[in-house]
Amino acid sequence: MDEALHNINIEKAILSSIIFEPSLFEEVASFLKSEDFYLPFHQLLFGAMEELEQESLPIDSEFLKKKLSGQKGYKEELLEEVILATPISNIEAYAKELKELSIKRKLLKYTTEVKSAAISNNLSISDLLDMVQKRLYEINVDSSSSDFRDSPEIVSSTLEHIKEMKARGNNGVVGVDTGFSELNKLTAGFGEGDLIIIAARPSMGKTAFTLNLAQKALDDGRGVAIFSLEMPAEQLMLRMLSAKTSIPLQRLKVGDLNDDEWGRLSAAMDLMSNQKLFVDDDGMLNIHQLRSKLRKLKSNHPEISLCVIDYLQLMSGNAKDRHQEVAEISRGLKMLARELNIPILALSQLNRTLESRSDKRPILSDIRESGSIEQDADIIMFVYRDDVYKMREEKEKEKRAKEEGKEYKSTFVEKMEEEAEIIIGKNRNGPLGVAKLIFQKSFTRFVDGGSVPVEIVYESAEVDAAKSKIELPPI
Repeated sequence: MDEALHNINIEKAILSSIIFEPSLFEEVASFLKSEDFYLPFHQLLFGAMEELEQESLPIDSEFLKKKLSGQKGYKEELLEEVILATPISNIEAYAKELKELSIKRKLLKYTTEVKSAAISNNLSISDLLDMVQKRLYEINVDSSSSDFRDSPEIVSSTLEHIKEMKARGNNGVVGVDTGFSELNKLTAGFGEGDLIIIAARPSMGKTAFTLNLAQKALDDGRGVAIFSLEMPAEQLMLRMLSAKTSIPLQRLKVGDLNDDEWGRLSAAMDLMSNQKLFVDDDGMLNIHQLRSKLRKLKSNHPEISLCVIDYLQLMSGNAKDRHQEVAEISRGLKMLARELNIPILALSQLNRTLESRSDKRPILSDIRESGSIEQDADIIMFVYRDDVYKMREEKEKEKRAKEEGKEYKSTFVEKMEEEAEIIIGKNRNGPLGVAKLIFQKSFTRFVDGGSVPVEIVYESAEVDAAKSKIELPPI
């Protein structure tokens, strides 16, 4: 390999310095791995140092000889060469140079792999691109490391943040405005770098709720990226237009509109055409593709300040075990949110076991493959509408009555506006609680409706929502 891509003398000097001053190992190991060394013996030696450190044993020549003795590739004369090398004082600078050489070698190696794969014709274009993205991501993760930020820098940055919040008028929103006053009080908006999970059972309206959040961001002049794995972009737009124009979704789908509604629709479509909305409706998306697409979109459109993923369990990863795969996805989304400095909203399904409980309000453990999601998320919100279950119960009673040859008269009246609860099950930087909203079914739209304290989130007793005047949003 080109000598410009490795430096044997630096490798020897770093290893020799650690042997003479073992306390240096932790400093070097914070960003160097055994694979970053070029010579196989140097890789073996650094790996032995790692093992001794883990076993709380001295990193010296005698223990290294015992650890390496009998291993393939070990020669005592090679160890003597390292010991006789001149130790260096500024080991951090040399270690960083070694890391850079290692990354260059990896890039060269992966370039060769890509060239070979492209020539062989064994991979499709999509598989080849996925391989390239995966390799580049691995290199990027390996090369990205940040040093500690000292107190003066942190204090200065915090002061700038406080001044910015003051300039906003003390409205309590420090991130992306949700558009719902009671939800803003609980979350203070969605912060940059936050991973927000929005979870619910089917038919609760989690997609409608998330689109309402996205619409608010668009109306505030922000850019929004939506990855829709479940429905095409046109269906998402129909829902957003219904909520925007107050035209029932079912009539909008078939074009059954009067002259006034056509005018409102035209005005809303003109407005939406000028907003920064980007939708990817590829239903076969994996975490690496999403990462690559969002990075590229953010690079071309810096105004992107919110990302929505509908929904998390439809994404795929590389792990064989599903729980590990979900862990890879949730961790990847959290890292991406921090990297791009934007909030990412990921929708999630809930386990159906909650429906066997008398109180069907969701809790954290109801999230499918919840362990890693619960750990990585900054905010977890549940969308809950009690009327959904009341309607199901009435239909079940009616069905059983018919099967038994009995007559059943339902007392349940389906309402066009239903009470909805947005339950904050986790809030890393704020309180837990419930925002009471009203769900307008015809328009797939949530509007403000009051709030209740956290103490009664999971009580089975029904809590009446505070009455509030509902105003239609302006076009």
